[in-house]
Amino acid sequence: MRFLVIIIAALSIITPAFADENARPAGLPQPLADTDFLSTSKERVELGRLLFYDPVLSGNRNISCGTCHHHDHGTGDGLSLPVGEGGVGLATKRTVGEGVHRIRRRVPRNAPPLFNLGAKDVRVLFHDGRLFHDDEQPSGFRSPGGEYLPKGLTSIVAAQAMFPVTSETEMAGDLEENPVAVARDKAADGGFKEVWRALEEQVRKEKAYRPLFAKAYGDERIDMVRIANALGDFIIHEWRAIDTPFDAYLRGNQDALTQDQKRGMALFYGEAGCSVCHSGSLLADQDFHAIAMSPLGGRSTRPFDPIIRDRGRINFSDRNEDAWKFRTPMLRNVSATGPYGHSGAYRSLEAVVRHHLNPVESLRNYDRSQAILPEHGDHNDFTALDNPQTVNAIAAANELGSQKLSDPQITDLVAFLKSLTDEQSLKGRLGRPDQVPSGLTVEK
Repeated sequence: MRFLVIIIAALSIITPAFADENARPAGLPQPLADTDFLSTSKERVELGRLLFYDPVLSGNRNISCGTCHHHDHGTGDGLSLPVGEGGVGLATKRTVGEGVHRIRRRVPRNAPPLFNLGAKDVRVLFHDGRLFHDDEQPSGFRSPGGEYLPKGLTSIVAAQAMFPVTSETEMAGDLEENPVAVARDKAADGGFKEVWRALEEQVRKEKAYRPLFAKAYGDERIDMVRIANALGDFIIHEWRAIDTPFDAYLRGNQDALTQDQKRGMALFYGEAGCSVCHSGSLLADQDFHAIAMSPLGGRSTRPFDPIIRDRGRINFSDRNEDAWKFRTPMLRNVSATGPYGHSGAYRSLEAVVRHHLNPVESLRNYDRSQAILPEHGDHNDFTALDNPQTVNAIAAANELGSQKLSDPQITDLVAFLKSLTDEQSLKGRLGRPDQVPSGLTVEK
């Protein structure tokens, strides 16, 4: 009898633990569905797909949106910091060129994923949030383009598409290299209108685009608003991640997650505190936080700043309290969208999870082998990290407290993050085109 009592007592301890492991944590969001996304036009989607991969939208006609946001690389390029205009090759094999053709500067921030940008609840874009909905603006958006951002943009995704084409390091090119770059650098207002006009003209010269615009819009008129709206519709339609095991679980399929993923989910919504910032159906609060992410890159991101650094949200808001803050990223397909952080500081999910446990210590002891940088890259890549004043400022701004998770708990947390992967969405709905109307090379 004594032996039986001991067994019953032991079972009473084990059973609640097992039940807790399978219980649904508090605070779970609603699953994502197609109805949560903005509507698109089939004809504009098809046009946008071609424009997305056509180098005709770059100053030197040598780079497209798809170079840094590629179908085969999780809508990114696999690098910590992209090699933009003037680079050679694709993804992690892309180089900065050689000799007189070597590019001077690279893109200063990691190429953000494009999944679920078309969700109706998305209200802010870019790492520093410099684009967001604002009904008081004529265009409906607050942006770097200010009053020059035109009316008629149908979504924040379309508005976002207006800006990479104006960037010297991303798509426009250096001064005196091409009419687009010349238009930008000679204009006192930053050159937005001039760049957009120059790009419109480049597309107009490609006669094969005329019937495609007529099909999408009813006539052959080509302008930057129509170009951006087509790009926006394509991105909204193409990269929609809603069929993840996590979403299946939220819809009621208790077997959609493995036991380790369920334990990780309990940590995410409980002890680890991940859901404080990665909240709601999009798994992002769309706010800005300072988490002491290690700085990478060989240039300042603020005009006239004599120090190589990226102070994040303050660059746009001009509020001291926003220094070193960056936008919370959405997490679906996070297992396929590394490197992680605004600077691409971490190549693995486990490494970036561990950073969150003690951000300041991780910053001060950053493992530089985590960075994925191009061969013969910028020798200034670690200048900010080597500056004690910058590192101390980043550490002082950190909002996250330190916490301890065991190695098995970290393994479970990473397993849960992998449950946020929609395998089919990684391929996109339409995929990369083999050729584009301009006849320029589609990078593969």
